[in-house]
Amino acid sequence: MAHAFIPYGIYWSTPFARWQGPIAHLNSLKLAANTGKLALAARRFPMERIDLGLLGHTNPQLGSFYGLPYVTGMMGLENVAGPTVQQACATSARVMQMAAGEVADGSAQCALLVTTDRCSNGPIVHYPDPTAPGGTGHTERWVLDNFAHDPHAKNAMIDTAENVAAKFGVSTAQQHEVTLARYAQYQQALANDRAFQRRYMVDAVITDSGFRKQTGVLSSDDGIFPTNAEGLAKLKPVKPNGTVTFGAQTHPADGNAGMIVTTRDFAREVSLDPKIVIELLGFGQARVEKGHMPMAVAPASAAALKNAGLTMKQVDAVKTHNPFAVNDIAFARETGFPLEKMNNYGCSLIWGHPQGPTGVRSVIELIEELALRGGGVGLFGGCAAGDSGMAVVLRVSS
Repeated sequence: MAHAFIPYGIYWSTPFARWQGPIAHLNSLKLAANTGKLALAARRFPMERIDLGLLGHTNPQLGSFYGLPYVTGMMGLENVAGPTVQQACATSARVMQMAAGEVADGSAQCALLVTTDRCSNGPIVHYPDPTAPGGTGHTERWVLDNFAHDPHAKNAMIDTAENVAAKFGVSTAQQHEVTLARYAQYQQALANDRAFQRRYMVDAVITDSGFRKQTGVLSSDDGIFPTNAEGLAKLKPVKPNGTVTFGAQTHPADGNAGMIVTTRDFAREVSLDPKIVIELLGFGQARVEKGHMPMAVAPASAAALKNAGLTMKQVDAVKTHNPFAVNDIAFARETGFPLEKMNNYGCSLIWGHPQGPTGVRSVIELIEELALRGGGVGLFGGCAAGDSGMAVVLRVSS
């Protein structure tokens, strides 16, 4: 079966901003459409070649009923249709898998992936129930209530981290060591005036809420906490008798990211460097026992590697979506991949978690890391709500 390809450089991510920050007032679909249109124009990409669109987002916005056609319409792609995907933190991996499948079986030649989310100002949804007392129904704070309660497992997100910490015997000190290491790796991406991030990152144009007047530009990640051992040592676990502090977990964020997935020939035609070939090799998913979400990354990665016909020993670089430091500890212990060698140049533990686009940004950084080292096999894996996870395997050749 033919595989799908990502043209080198035909991808982008905005900076991520801590929730309730500089882009908290902007409709995430409108912002993503504007960002994607500008990013593709800057790369002189032939928009008329796009014949499939995929939108990934998890937090409803005004107008999101119309999903992908709404976004492509705003981008001037009025003939491009496609699905809208919502799979919590696995959304990015899923849209990549769907795009790769369409390209591989010939039903599409050039897929546009747009992923976006705004955790800020999450919607408050009311579900009418005429049979309830007085017909009062049920009200849900989309973001906060779902962070706090899995309706199936009956626990909060942080409980899953505590359960895995207990299972693997992980202490607060060990989690803080990972946080410090990941913060140091993120500093590598900021070196030389953010040289690494400038390889892929684009500005988010800030406007008034009606997208009428520009009021600013978001050019770099916003809301990153300066992190040191002394500061972490002062933090107490969030839960009584727990181990996970606020320093050992990520923060909700806002942002968007996108990419093109296409055939080998067209990828070579539009690539910013035709010598660099990026091939999507395999995808995998997993679901683990209730309340153990961080453990899902390893089996999802194993499934992706099996589908790609590879083993962990053949992987050169790993990126993880790690909402908790304990994610990486569990992954390293289960797979044998060195803890200190994964997540070079940054990860969601440090730069935040807008859900939908988190994985696409991670994959883009994985590609750029491999390009800098002259190629290799890369693995991205991340956990997702419902004690699930997804993973992506790719190869960069030059």
